Amino acid sequence: MVDDLYQEIILDHSKRPRNCRHMADANCAAEGHNPLCGDQLTLYLRMEDDRVADASFQGSGCAISTAAASLMTETLKGASREQALVLMERLHQMLTTDTPVRNDLGKLVVFCGVREYPARVKCATLAWHTLKSALSNSVEPVTTE
Repeated sequence: MVDDLYQEIILDHSKRPRNCRHMADANCAAEGHNPLCGDQLTLYLRMEDDRVADASFQGSGCAISTAAASLMTETLKGASREQALVLMERLHQMLTTDTPVRNDLGKLVVFCGVREYPARVKCATLAWHTLKSALSNSVEPVTTE
């Protein structure tokens, strides 16, 4: 039952992604690519006083990649740089280990089932790795390879 709800949320965000737009006033941006699945995205951030004032993305990808970028941009708004990076680490831990699912992940918990499909973990984390690159002002495109 819970798995069905999570699947519905992922499908909703993949079909109707939130914050899927170019951001003209972004002051941080990065590109990411997952060659295994063909996912590509550009992440845009508008940072104000070390907080994410706005976040958006553009690109194309599988349902998991698109939903992950959509949910990530929703979750990040208002977060500090440090909070965003901590959230990334917690999500990555949930996806790559057998640790219990954390309650502090909010809506991002919908990706807990992805850990059962190791090849899909890269789809779910591409936007997050791209976020880390954007926050560090790296000019190199991110790849999951």
